[in-house]
Amino acid sequence: MLKKINAEQLRLGMHITELCAPWMDHPFWRTKFTLTNPEDIRRILESGIKEVWIDCAKGLDVEEGQSREMVAATVEKVLDQASIRTEPRKQVMLSEEVKQAAKTCAKATEAVRGMFQEMRMGKAISPAAANDFVEEIAASVSRNPAALISLARLKTADNYTYMHSVAVCGLMIALGRQMELDQNSIREAGMAGLLHDIGKATLPMKVLNKPGKLTDEEFIIVKAHSTEGHHILTEGKGANENLLNVCLHHHEKTDGSGYPDRQKGEEISLFTRMCAVCDVYDAITSNRPYKQGWDPSESIKKMTEWCSGHFDRKIFQTFVKCIGIYPTGSLIRLSSGRLGVVLDQSESSLLTPQVKVFFSTRTKTYVKPEIVDLSRHGMLEKIVGIEDAAKWGIKNHQEHWVQPV
Repeated sequence: MLKKINAEQLRLGMHITELCAPWMDHPFWRTKFTLTNPEDIRRILESGIKEVWIDCAKGLDVEEGQSREMVAATVEKVLDQASIRTEPRKQVMLSEEVKQAAKTCAKATEAVRGMFQEMRMGKAISPAAANDFVEEIAASVSRNPAALISLARLKTADNYTYMHSVAVCGLMIALGRQMELDQNSIREAGMAGLLHDIGKATLPMKVLNKPGKLTDEEFIIVKAHSTEGHHILTEGKGANENLLNVCLHHHEKTDGSGYPDRQKGEEISLFTRMCAVCDVYDAITSNRPYKQGWDPSESIKKMTEWCSGHFDRKIFQTFVKCIGIYPTGSLIRLSSGRLGVVLDQSESSLLTPQVKVFFSTRTKTYVKPEIVDLSRHGMLEKIVGIEDAAKWGIKNHQEHWVQPV
């Protein structure tokens, strides 16, 4: 029997069938699950969800007379008894993490470059060699995901392939955290992101770094990188099934039009469906020798249009929830007519990030930089749209967020 109850009446053993809140506003990847972890009750209460639907046939029924204080006390008691208390995810300020993220990004990029060079010399590699870098990237993402992910988007022609691997690693870790995967799975997802393009080490450099559109023959050569990468990881040993799957199938599409095996839907593994989203997002937001990267917000808009047939819709929605509708680095216009670059996301809403304004569309001039927190109580300014930097003669706007005010 289905029953709608007050969130304050939740207790362990209940089976939730629906959280009465839009998917963008609640903290869970899934919406149907049995409450076995007291942390989940805490998170529901702290998220502001007022009501939930439970299935009494699949879990416990409501106990009358439970107050919010009673629920909180029960949660605290169970956490203490089970010794599974988890620390709240405290994120450091973006400005604090940027320096450390830059070091981590540089070290990891050089490590990937080294792996590619070793493979070109015929040496086998083991995923274990990259463990330390995945851990460092995961630590940075845990402190503030926007720092490393946005830095990794600022690529050069020389390091694009290697930095792309680092960026996808960071995105996979951030997405895995948003999906509430366990820590081991998050590390595996990160490793898969770091090594998903390892097969590109076998490509001719003139094709890999070609500053223009590929010919049909060259595209066939490039498409082979997924099977070549799978072969490399198999030969090197130590790669588990998740890693091999991502390497081989990250260009599959949910409608079956991808390659190399035209897999579709849930035939494509979970990690591979995650990588498909992260891979495309970083590729289209990055500058290439022959193409300027799209603004992060514009990229999200485009990917939304492609979602049907290309991506797993739920995973893509969770990805948007993870990085924001207006990701860090997005150029936006405020209702005042000022332009700004998104610095960081707000915990309250995807529509109210922290923004650094630096340009006036009314005077068409740069103005003194100012940080505006759109989530602040009483804030009258709001985002009215995304902007094209070229329209206003603004260069390198994505770098504004790393510069101090």
